[in-house]
This record gives sequence, structure tokens and C-alpha cells, in this order.
Amino acid sequence: MSQQFAAYATSTGEAFQFWVLGTVAVIGALSTVFMKRAVHSALSLAGTMIVLAVFYLANGAYFLGIVQIVVYTGAIMMLFLFVVMLVGVTAADSLKETIKGQRWLALLCGVGFGVLLFAGIANASLKNFDGTGQANANGNVQGLAALIFTKYVFAFEITGALLITAAVGAMVLTHRERTERPKTQREQSEQRVREGKHLPPLPAPGVYARHNAVDIAGLLPDGTPSELTVSKTLRDRGQLRDVSAQALGDLRALEQRSEERLERTPVEPANLKRGEEASK
Repeated sequence: MSQQFAAYATSTGEAFQFWVLGTVAVIGALSTVFMKRAVHSALSLAGTMIVLAVFYLANGAYFLGIVQIVVYTGAIMMLFLFVVMLVGVTAADSLKETIKGQRWLALLCGVGFGVLLFAGIANASLKNFDGTGQANANGNVQGLAALIFTKYVFAFEITGALLITAAVGAMVLTHRERTERPKTQREQSEQRVREGKHLPPLPAPGVYARHNAVDIAGLLPDGTPSELTVSKTLRDRGQLRDVSAQALGDLRALEQRSEERLERTPVEPANLKRGEEASK
């Protein structure tokens, strides 16, 4: 009787772990959906997966916990991050519908997934359940293998097919072959003249700035940065360094304070000294 009561009871540590980690998992899941940048969404999803792995380990499903960390968080999510970095996904890409009707199809799939989710929750038994001791009676790995290859074999095969399709799609997106002849410099200049957008070539990064790195915007005659001098990808990602007049002034003040602290004095050129001595 005491063992049966213990199966339904929850200790203080388990309750604390559930509410703290459950809150972190929900926040990570919401951040995955509402984050504007794909990289931040992927990192939020990785955090949610790690929390789920901790839940698996705490409930005695050691194999699932290790697989959740090694396979999903360590392999699949890192592959997703590499694909995002190679393809260069930005917030502007979501406004372009490359496949006709894909939004309605995604909405239909989402509604279908919601129906299946609520149906599964409605059929769940909250009164009678088997503990981890009975589930792992013959071993955790053996019990999991029996479920995967008997009861859930079709769901397992469909999941594998989806992962293979995602890997092939990632390779197709990252490997782009040129299907047409590249334009010559003359053709590009003629196209700029016809469009009337920017007749001369774009200025190089860091023009009139203190550094000519690709992430530093060039300065206009009035000292303001020019957005045409840096790549659009860097502008969309927000990876530009500030080279405005205020930032340059702060840098000069920092250099001056460093010279005063190190007690450095400006060194006069040698030829100037020789000229002064000759005049004397």
C-alpha cells in the first residue's frame, strides 16, 4: 500500500524541479516561435531540448536523456545552425513565398497537429499509470526498442524520412550552381545606368574611417556613416561597428588618457631636429 501511495506522491524536490525547468522549457519554446532571428530561435529550441533531457534523466529514462542531448541537441540542432549560417536566413526571407500556397498548407498542417495533440491528451489516463520500475523491468533500452519496432514503428520510420528529407534540402539550399552566364563589368555598369539607382560602383568599407574592415561603414563628408559601404547581410544581422563622430571622439579620448597614464610624449621627427640644430 505504501509503494502504491509513493507512486502517486510527488516529493518537494521533484515539484521544484518540474516548476523551474518547466518554466524554462515553455519560455524557450515561445522564444523559438516569436524570435525574429533564426539563429536565436535555434538556440532557444536547443535550450528547450536540454531541459527535456533533464526531465528524461530525472524520470529514469536514461537512454532517452542521452539521445536527446547527443543526437537532437548536439547533432541536429548544430546542423540546423550551420545551415542557417551558410544560407544566410534573414527576417526579409519570410515575406517571400517561394512555393504557391505554402502558408495555407502550413496552417492546415498546424491545425491537424493541434487536433492530434488534443486527442492524445484527452485519451491520456491520469488515474492509473505504470511507474518507471515496471516500464524498465527488462531494461530501459530493451523496453524502448520493443516500443519503437512494434507499436510505434511507422511513426519512427516517418520521423527518419523527415530527417533525411531535411538533410537533403539543406544540401540543396547550400549548394547552388550557376545556371546562367555571369554579367561582365560593362553589362553591370549599363544596368546601373538604366536603373538609375547608383551609377558609380559602391564605395569600399571603412572609407575615411579609422579601419577598413568589412563590418565598418564608410564615412560621408559630414562624418555620418554610409550604409552603402557595407554588405546588406551584415546590416540585416546588425553586425556593424559604430564609427560615428561620437564613437571616434570617445576613441580619441581613450587614446589620450592612455598616453597620459603611460606618460608618453610625442616624438619629433629626426629630420626636424636636425634642421633646428643647423639653424642654430
